[in-house]
Amino acid sequence: MFILRSLIYLFAVAGVAQLISLEGYQLLSGASYNEQSLTEHLQDFMSFSSCMMFLYAARIDKKLHIAATLLGALLAMMFVRESDAVLDQYVFDGAWQTIVSLIFVCVLIFLWGRFSSIYASLKEYSLQSSFGTFLAGFVTILAFSRLMGRGSFWQAVMGDSYMRLVKNVVEEGIETLGYTLILISAIELVIACRKRSKKLSG
Repeated sequence: MFILRSLIYLFAVAGVAQLISLEGYQLLSGASYNEQSLTEHLQDFMSFSSCMMFLYAARIDKKLHIAATLLGALLAMMFVRESDAVLDQYVFDGAWQTIVSLIFVCVLIFLWGRFSSIYASLKEYSLQSSFGTFLAGFVTILAFSRLMGRGSFWQAVMGDSYMRLVKNVVEEGIETLGYTLILISAIELVIACRKRSKKLSG
């Protein structure tokens, strides 16, 4: 079974790479990798799917209930942030900040009276195999993609031949890889929780 999962993840990551390059092959130098690109839609899909899976894991595993709920809320915030352009256009300017603030308030309400259980739940999650994958994906999105996507770096490397498109492709591509890792970690957590739930019920 682990070999099958490994192959699925291998082809999934390769497929994501192909989808990222698809816009470039189709639009050539006209590709923008902006908010309306396939790459951005991939990020939206993966952040939303990860959010749902973490919340599902929270529902079926009592020990990980708090940790998985927090991860689900975090991914919900990231999904809203990725959808900022759509929200600004069709809702109102600054809508994403308002929604993220509401999610944050809901998290505080959820945690109220459970502070003594937060550390235990987070520690339990740190023992899961998905923890390292999640952390790698999270750091990739928040730090590595931003550092590799610095305009000053690409201007220094490319000089007079600087193209913002190249910077965007690298930054958004790495960010999408990060979301892929987080989605894999969410899938792995659900699998682990379901196995543990079956053992307890059996």
